[in-house]
Formats: sequence, structure tokens, C-alpha cells
Amino acid sequence: MRVCVVGAGIIGLATAWELQRAGHEVVVLDRDVPGQGASGANGAQLSYSYVAPLAEPGIWAQLPHLLLAPDSPLKLRPRLDPLQWLWGLRFLAACNARSAHQTTGALLQLAAESRAGFERMRAELQPDCDYTTTGKLVLHADAASLQAARRQVELQRALGSEQRLVSPEECAAIEPALDGYHRQIAGAVFTPSECAADCLKLCQALAQALVARGARLHSHAAVSDLVRQGGRACAARTPQGEIQADAFVLALGTASHALGRRLGVYLPVYPLKGYSITLAADGAPGAAPRVSVTDSARKVVFARLGERLRVAGMAELVGADRRIPPARIETLVQATRAVFPRASARFEALEPWAGLRPATPTGRPIIGTLAPAPANVLFNTGHGALGFTLAFGSAARIVAQLPH
Repeated sequence: MRVCVVGAGIIGLATAWELQRAGHEVVVLDRDVPGQGASGANGAQLSYSYVAPLAEPGIWAQLPHLLLAPDSPLKLRPRLDPLQWLWGLRFLAACNARSAHQTTGALLQLAAESRAGFERMRAELQPDCDYTTTGKLVLHADAASLQAARRQVELQRALGSEQRLVSPEECAAIEPALDGYHRQIAGAVFTPSECAADCLKLCQALAQALVARGARLHSHAAVSDLVRQGGRACAARTPQGEIQADAFVLALGTASHALGRRLGVYLPVYPLKGYSITLAADGAPGAAPRVSVTDSARKVVFARLGERLRVAGMAELVGADRRIPPARIETLVQATRAVFPRASARFEALEPWAGLRPATPTGRPIIGTLAPAPANVLFNTGHGALGFTLAFGSAARIVAQLPH
């Protein structure tokens, strides 16, 4: 079949890769160039074993802080936007133990499929993307937070994940750059099998490989609508003209909602804004971390990418606002100085970035066909902060569901 993939972030490119491997002719369309959306400078962690959804029961107790505190890592800015309110109400409805457990199980299964697909791609393509397998520590500041983490670890262990709780002293032994800070935490969750990589570099490598193997890639080709004929989609309408195909995969991230509405489908996808900085890492032993680290209290992640350190975090429900307030970047700088004071000597070269993660209220992505959209249109969106982690598993599911 000739399949048109709309969107050249990691979700779209992974989908195009798997479609091409399955023998299909592939066309990729994007309003920008590959990897320039939420994939551009994300947190870089591949969290195959730690997929706790944002919608969990503890959110209820945090609501006053989320709504009112100026320094909250999670931020809700109410707007005159019906989609935001509807999304927010559905999100709160999902903040219960039953929904969180079901979502965790579904995400862990998809993550396992994605790990297999990622490793297959990496063995075949051998991309230069600063890939590491040093594991991940999730730090918890107090006993209550650590106890909640213990329950999540027990749930995920029952579902096949291998991780363990470690003491502050063990944290410093696993990651020497935490020496000094480890006394300020109650403990951590260590997952030895977790990985990290530069998502933008991988997007660029995938795009280059796809074209070299015969795919057509159209940058600066925003899709305004799909042309329908006889109940099926037959072409994508772009400024470069109509692009015909036998099937279409919409992997547009936060833009998926608008195109979905044109097809008669309501997609509960809303932007979850995050920020990052990228620093030159100090190469001295014990200065910058080698192990990926998540500070759960600050909602900040640290990932080593070759000679660089990616620091990313926060989640804001503020609409399609791509501005980068200096205060949010300063928050990431202060977090880095607090946790890893010797990580970098060049805090003036920060490479600040903001991205809009496409999130569903439950945290489960939308993969496959949706009525009343044409049966040859498949959706692949709504992965939130786990897009990089879940990309290749989602892609494999799209290939399996492709109509014949």
C-alpha cells in the first residue's frame, strides 16, 4: 500500500519506519522539518519500566498548590477554552486508583513492545543518537513520597518490571554525582534497564534512512484536510498540492485534535507544555551524572547525552503557548545547581526549549481507527511525556491495524 504519514516527530517517523519495513510505500508530510515539535529537545529518557500516569489519586490533594502556587512544577492556567475544561474534567475523573492501575498496565505492555521495536531499529540502523543504558534513579524527598513509590513499584513488579527501592547511600554509590545531595532525600527507585538517547538526532537519522530507502518526505507541507471520496480518504491537502495515498496515519501531536474534528472525530488531546535546557557536561568524575535521574518533587529529569546534560521538566496546561518564560528556565538551572552543583561550568549556554506534549486525560495514547473518520485513516497521538518511550510499539500496532 501507499501510506501517507502526517507528522515527522518521533511518533510519525517511527511509524513510517515500521511501515517501510513491512513493505509499504511511504510518504511523510510535516508542517516543519523532522523532529522540530515536541521531539526536539525532550527529556531524552526511555522509561520502559516506569510509566506511572500523571492522572493518579494523589493529584486531588495537590490541586490547591497546582492552581495557586507560582513555583509549582505542574501548572493549570484556566482559559476560555472549552477543550481545556473538558480535558481537565476528564483528567480529574481519571485520578483514581482503578484508572491509574489500568493505565499503568496498558502502558507497560506498550512500552515492552516499544523496547523490542527500538532495539530492532537500532541494530539495523545504528543511529548516532547518544544512546546509553545506564539505568534510572527516581529520587523521593520524603517518607510519604517514597511509600507511594513503593506501591507503584509493587504494582509494576507484578506487571513484569524489574526495579527496586534504594537508600540515599545506595543512590550515591549508583551515581557518584549525587554525593552531597543524597542526604536530602529519603530514598529512590532504581531501574537498571532504563535508557536515554537524543530524540532529535534519532528523528534526523530516521528521516535520512527513510528517504535513502525510497520514502518521500515533504517538509513545510502542513495538511489542512483530507480529501474524501466514496467514504474513504484519498488525498492529503497541502500547500504543495494534494498528496494521494491508500491509507493515512495522523501523527500530528497536539495538532491532531483540529484535523480530527474536520474528520468528525473528537480527540481528547491537549498540550502539556514542558521545558528543557541542554548544558555542556563537566567531564570530571562524579561531576555530571551518567545515570538518568528524575527528581520527583521538582518534576525535573536529568539525562546524559554524550558530552551534554539534558535537564527537562514541568507540565503546564496553558494551551498552545510556546513562549519560554525566563523564570521557568531559571527553575531548571536552580534544580541542576541543587542536585548536581558540579555538573557544568557553563550555565550561560543553556539552549532553552519548550515543547507541547500531546496528552490524553488518562495518559493512554490513541492508536488506530476511530469512527466516523474513514476506515483508512489511523490515529497515532496522545502519548504525553512518553512519546519517545512508546513510539516504536505504537508504530508496530499501526502496521498491524492497517486496513487491507
